[in-house]
Amino acid sequence: MILYFLRHASAGQRQLTGDDDKRPLDKTGIEQCQQMGRMLAALGAEFDAIVTSPLERAARTAALVAQEIEFKGKISIDDALRPEGTYDSFRQLLRRYAKAETLMVVGHNPNLSEFLSLLISDGSADTSIYLRKGALARVEVEGKGIPQLNWCVTPKLVRKIQESTGTSSRPKTSRK
Repeated sequence: MILYFLRHASAGQRQLTGDDDKRPLDKTGIEQCQQMGRMLAALGAEFDAIVTSPLERAARTAALVAQEIEFKGKISIDDALRPEGTYDSFRQLLRRYAKAETLMVVGHNPNLSEFLSLLISDGSADTSIYLRKGALARVEVEGKGIPQLNWCVTPKLVRKIQESTGTSSRPKTSRK
């Protein structure tokens, strides 16, 4: 299985009052999603499933990236990816999607970084990786071996690469 960890994009400052679950992406966050989606499209990434936290900022991140890569499936929502989700609930999520060859999970810190760190360290380190807002990590999970981190990119790096190569616009497609 190829597993992608995507932290929700920029959503401004945490709200001290009101329902923080409904905090939307800000303008920067929307741009981060579009750029990350274009990078995935350029890499030819395809997903069997995309699973997101139910919180607005994560669900919108998943939807915008899915739109950029022309994902045809339904984005699933799972409470295991909520900010208070546990590693045990995350492992149960992975078991539910065990037949997927390529899976993207979209969530929040600190638990998404913790899940990634625990997964690639075989449970021995919960803070070895920190995903910035909008960051994406690719992990290969093969059999019973320890999953391998292939790469991790931030929105800032993706933007700089796209600017330097002149590929910041959408890839040309034959959409009708």
